[in-house]
Amino acid sequence: MNKLSLYGAGGHAKVIAEIAELNNYTELVFCEDQTTKSRIWNYSVEPSITDDGVCVLAIGSNAVRKRLAASIKNTFVNLTHPKTQISKRVTVGEGTVIMAGASINADVKVGKHCIVNTNASIDHDCIIEDFVHLSPNVALGGTVFVGEGSHIGIGACVIQGIKIGRWCTIGAGAVIIKDIPDGCVVVGNPGRIIKK
Repeated sequence: MNKLSLYGAGGHAKVIAEIAELNNYTELVFCEDQTTKSRIWNYSVEPSITDDGVCVLAIGSNAVRKRLAASIKNTFVNLTHPKTQISKRVTVGEGTVIMAGASINADVKVGKHCIVNTNASIDHDCIIEDFVHLSPNVALGGTVFVGEGSHIGIGACVIQGIKIGRWCTIGAGAVIIKDIPDGCVVVGNPGRIIKK
């Protein structure tokens, strides 16, 4: 359990690398096919990932994570920062990363290859589908549903019982008090759809 490949070499990958270090991974390799970097800190940056060992997708784009998850043959691991509050009754899919300060309460289901970013809060009985990104300081009330690939921006709040469709973008600081259909861009307080 000492070696981990991180697919990505940007800022998001650096945050994930530090979480990996806190989870006792001592040998990290960053993999990025479109970079001029040869090293990040004391770790190498390789042009492609090898088909052995364990891996995490260290890329912020939900669509890119979905594409890569279908093409990479490695075993994906979850990474959780040790300074989180997670109920023992939470289920988390493979490849999901949970950042520092996150709080996830009872009977939440988090899908594959999600990002639960710094200080995000997910209350009881929420369902977070695959490839979702909850940005820093997002707050979800109880029984919220977030569809595949949706990105909820920094500091957004979603009241209890709301359904957010697939591949939506919820703007920073938005307050969501009504259900959102698939593929919408939503901003403001209260949240309003500005693009479908």
